[in-house]
Amino acid sequence: MPDTLHGHVALVTGATRGAGRGMAVELGAAGATVYVTGRTTRATRSDIGRPETIEDTADLVTRAGGTGIAVRCDHTDPTDVRALADRISTEQDGRLDILVDDTWGGDHLIEWKPIWEHDLDNGLRAVRNALETHLVTLHTVLPLLIRRKQGLVCEITDGDDMFDNRYRGTMFYDLVKSAITRIGRTLHHEVHPHGITAVALTPGFLRSEDMLDRFGVTEDNWRDGIAKDRFFAISETPHYIGRAVVALATDPDHARWSGQALSAGQLAAHYGFTDLDGSRPDATRFITDAYYGDKPDADAADYR
Repeated sequence: MPDTLHGHVALVTGATRGAGRGMAVELGAAGATVYVTGRTTRATRSDIGRPETIEDTADLVTRAGGTGIAVRCDHTDPTDVRALADRISTEQDGRLDILVDDTWGGDHLIEWKPIWEHDLDNGLRAVRNALETHLVTLHTVLPLLIRRKQGLVCEITDGDDMFDNRYRGTMFYDLVKSAITRIGRTLHHEVHPHGITAVALTPGFLRSEDMLDRFGVTEDNWRDGIAKDRFFAISETPHYIGRAVVALATDPDHARWSGQALSAGQLAAHYGFTDLDGSRPDATRFITDAYYGDKPDADAADYR
């Protein structure tokens, strides 16, 4: 990616790992100063228990060509988020150009059971970790963009319009992801008059650190995981959605997308960027045809 966001300031919440890390690094590769937040640091670990840290992400942002700034922040705590917003305002002279709202923290809380069998405390914690956090962040951070009358907000979710018309397998997960998509759409009505573009954005089958571990593979041999699940063949790295965010942020006409639910694959087809291997996986189209549609024998290679 060219150095197209030099001088721009971005905030990526939930940037410890996965899509958040990929988006932060790609924004850095485009030259941005990127604040990365999360709860796992080199000194303290969140209840998720994974080894990735926000300092690691910040280092990767800087190594990619940007400036990475790690800030521990619990986005369920309005006081923490207020301190974050104040810090950005002070350090960047009030400037924030891009807000990527990606808090999640729910994988270990979701049970693939009907709601009456799901642990209620876990379900409600998932709603708090993965949905309330988005609302707290928007309420507190959006004034930085509103004051400058410009900017981009990406609400990161799971599933575009095709998935929003289908049940995601368990109530709490479906509620959170559907609601975040709805936030990305309806936020348009509140921020567009102030010159800000708001979208919902989803990766496809994300090959995150956790997903690689679940399949017992690494990024180097990830294709070995296809033997466990043929749909893994359409998976993508976290850099792919990162490049989608950069494509939006560098498009002077990104307002045309405001209020829409978009996928990394859809934007790759429009803007021409690729994943790290040079392919353009379109998970939505493949899953629509091979799982929900009438092409069960479809070859994922034809959708890359």
